[in-house]
Amino acid sequence: MKIHGFQKLTLLDYPGKVACTVFTGGCNFRCPFCHNGNLVQYPQLEPLIDEEEVFFVLNKRKGILDGVCVTGGEPTLDEGLTSFVRKVKEMGFLVKLDTNGYRPEVLKSLVKQGLLDYVAMDIKNAPARYGETAGVTSIDLLKINESVEFLKSGAVDYEFRTTVTRELHGKAEFEAIGKWLAGAKRYFLQNYRESEQVIHPVFSGYSKEQLEQFCAILDRQIEQVEIRGVD
Repeated sequence: MKIHGFQKLTLLDYPGKVACTVFTGGCNFRCPFCHNGNLVQYPQLEPLIDEEEVFFVLNKRKGILDGVCVTGGEPTLDEGLTSFVRKVKEMGFLVKLDTNGYRPEVLKSLVKQGLLDYVAMDIKNAPARYGETAGVTSIDLLKINESVEFLKSGAVDYEFRTTVTRELHGKAEFEAIGKWLAGAKRYFLQNYRESEQVIHPVFSGYSKEQLEQFCAILDRQIEQVEIRGVD
């Protein structure tokens, strides 16, 4: 697997676990608010980290780390993903995958092989604004929905999450998302934050009070709704 970043310790990326995080490059979306813009747009310019370096650290930290988070970019685009996570599982670690859900066949295959313990799937927006928010002119929502329904089936522990911006998300969008994800187990609203690598730095976040109003809309149909990224 082509690894372009390696965070050796995180208490945030894997809920309730001590983990490390590896970053793949490239993505099939171009979300304008993405904070990993360099990885998404120009992965060839980012340094490569040998898998063996990651496995060396994992071997040293057995008993300290609970799991490994695989994020990006979009990890399901990497042909080496399956073999990488299989090696991680064979070492006794949990595996969390971050994905946009646009390759449901890869997601299903990994879960059915018992290679994933937790999946965090990004929900970009309500279906009517999905392509706009994902930064692509043509999008097959059936693929997104296939991943959504698969996760809702309970085949693996999961969360849905949305990066929330004032410019793209409002009451109407969250009412539509609530209906779409009705019956889901867990959904997090992540407030937009500026960073140097944002693809198009023209966005802004909401106040905690405003995000709580969106949570109240979603609480009607989703079991657990929480906010991330607000002090």
